[in-house]
Amino acid sequence: MKETARSLFLDANDVARLVAALGVQPAIVQMAEHVRQDFLRWDAFDKSARLASHSARGVIELMPVSDGIQYAFKYVNGHPRNAQHGMPTVMACGLLAEVETGFPLMLADLTLATALRTAATSALAAQAMARPGARTMALIGNGAQAEFQVLAFHAMLGVREIAAYDVDPAATARLMRNLAGVPGLVIRAAESVQAALDGADIVSTVTADKTRATILTPAQVRPGMHLNAVGGDCPGKTELHADILRQARIVVEYEPQTRIEGEIQQLPADAPVTELWQVLAGAAPGRAAADEVTVFDSVGFALEDYAALRWLYAAAHARRAGRAVELVAMPPDPRNLYGWMMAQAEGRDAGLELPRLASLA
Repeated sequence: MKETARSLFLDANDVARLVAALGVQPAIVQMAEHVRQDFLRWDAFDKSARLASHSARGVIELMPVSDGIQYAFKYVNGHPRNAQHGMPTVMACGLLAEVETGFPLMLADLTLATALRTAATSALAAQAMARPGARTMALIGNGAQAEFQVLAFHAMLGVREIAAYDVDPAATARLMRNLAGVPGLVIRAAESVQAALDGADIVSTVTADKTRATILTPAQVRPGMHLNAVGGDCPGKTELHADILRQARIVVEYEPQTRIEGEIQQLPADAPVTELWQVLAGAAPGRAAADEVTVFDSVGFALEDYAALRWLYAAAHARRAGRAVELVAMPPDPRNLYGWMMAQAEGRDAGLELPRLASLA
């Protein structure tokens, strides 16, 4: 194994080029299929709520999961004020390892992949929860996730009309500019949340403030709407009025985590919810009636990042993206770590600089 024990490394530029080469919508669709496959293996995974370190400015989290063959974790932050410093609100990286040896197969930027898998999971849930034929959508919050949400719902549900609203009109303008050339898609800027909701079959709330906000009230929700609540993802942070939840069918990713972080933190601990894997497996309905209000209370779960890493690993190898690196020490004699270190210091080990793999072109 020593001759081949190199890890795959994908930096942010590698991931961006890979996704652009594949096409964003095909990448989202492929990602959604990986998410579906892994949720349908629910019982195979060792699952836990993420480990979160909260501060006044944001949160830093570790998200581990394993199926006994591969182990994955993601490091991710959420700092809503980062935009003031020219930095993303969400930044992430992740690692995929083999369980048998513990060897890290891949280390990769997951900032872009997190946006892809969030949108893919949202659309995957909506396929089972939104009314058949839903083609109009309100998008409340037009930050970094916005384009991916729009492209996911357009590709996977056939959504054609988007009413977009953000407290910052420049964010909506950017969204419309970036997606102006997508065939069969019309995006209009709404002047208020209510204006965006008018005529919408699906509503995605994707706001970033770390506050107990009320983006939607019961009076704004019509019978039959599907609500995709993406922005609420930590204790004390919500987007929906609690009375909406009390009257809706609620689907979550992993109940123990969502009880702490999701919209349902506003409800009693025994309030009924359904986990997404049950809906995808056909064990529970995503919608029982045309006039039912449905809520996907999405906070992001480690299993989705496992699927994202698994997809990245396969796609990178297929496209020969990234580079092979000696991410961990592999001494010829595993017991002689000290001797190996001294050999490196003396420059006796040639070939430390490994070439990049072939370009995507």
